[in-house]
Parts: sequence; structure tokens; C-alpha cells
Amino acid sequence: MNYDISIPEFDELYVIPGRSHRRVAEYIVSHHYRVEVFYRTIDWQFQELNSRFDEVTIDLLFGVACLNPADSFSNFDIKKILRLAELYPDDFNKYSMVDLQFQLQNYIVDVRDHDKRFSDLRGLSNLSTKLVETKKHGTYPLIFQLVKFALLLPVATAKVERAFSTMKLIKTDLQSRMDDEFLSSCLGPYIEKEVFSLIPDEAIMNTFQNMKTRR
Repeated sequence: MNYDISIPEFDELYVIPGRSHRRVAEYIVSHHYRVEVFYRTIDWQFQELNSRFDEVTIDLLFGVACLNPADSFSNFDIKKILRLAELYPDDFNKYSMVDLQFQLQNYIVDVRDHDKRFSDLRGLSNLSTKLVETKKHGTYPLIFQLVKFALLLPVATAKVERAFSTMKLIKTDLQSRMDDEFLSSCLGPYIEKEVFSLIPDEAIMNTFQNMKTRR
């Protein structure tokens, strides 16, 4: 007993709790806490993470992490960054991918080994600023584009999450049979409150008054 906490003998056989207190397991106490408690908790957390993050999301997160300049670009990995670029096919075609690979090879040698101005950067925002200050955003335009995507990602993700949260509020049981067009019309003003709050009430009233009466 220590600090009113019962500390078991880890080398003794584990006694299964419950009505039958004398039921002794075939393994010791340390095995129970290591396998039945610790490992099982890790497995549960791993399953939860897998259910929340699909393969595309994981590639996205790894790619963003590899762009981070912290600790002298310790997480830099060309293959993972190229995989990140592949998630944006409209911005990176097969020719751009070849150019990006060459830029990445030159870039990491430049900013990590030669240019000391990049040695103490702490995050992507600092990296973006430093690339512009040193004019290297023009030397490595494709990398700079990926850095911008990485900076915009949290904002875009938060907006999507907010949209889904709003959908739960808008689409109640009574409205569950509404069509997509009407649902979109309801969601738009709710999500973009800042924009729609600037529209005068009279303009909205005039719009409805000028609409033809439906039969």
C-alpha cells in the first residue's frame, strides 16, 4: 500500500476479480497489466485512429509533416512529399511531378546544408515567409505551392467539419425528405453567415416579391 493505493506483487499469479475471488489465472500480474490492459488500450486507440483517418488522409498528414522545417528539416522525405503532390492532380501533372522531384533534391541541400537562414525555423508559416524573403519561392515554385496548400489545409478542413455539423442541425427528421437543391439552399446561408449578413433585408424581400407565383 502506497499513498492509499494498493500495489500488487507483479510476479504473483493474477486473481480474476468478480464473484469468484479465488479464481486464479494462468498468468502473472505483470502479464495482465502489460497484455490485457496496456496492449489492449493501444490496440483500441489504433483502431480508433484507423477508423478516423483513411489512407489518403494519412498520406496527406505525412506529406505536410515532411515539409515542416523544424529541427533542421528532420522529417524531410521526398517520397512522402511526392505522394502529397499526387493528391492534387489538377495542380501537379506528370511533368510537374518530375520537376518537383528535381526541385526537392536541390531544395533540401540548399536550405538544410548551405543556407543558414533556414536553420532555426519552427513551422510552415515561418518557412513560407522565409522562402519569400530569400526569393527562393521563385527558385522552387512547386515546393512553395505545396507549402501554401499545407497552410490552407487546416482552414479548409475546419470549414468542411463545420459544414457537416451544420447539416446535422438543418436536416432534422421533419426535413429528412428534402431534395438536395433545397438542402443546399438551406445550408449555404447558415454556413456563410458572415457573407449573408451583409445582404439587406429589403433586397431579400424584393427578390421573393419578384418571383413568379408557383401553381
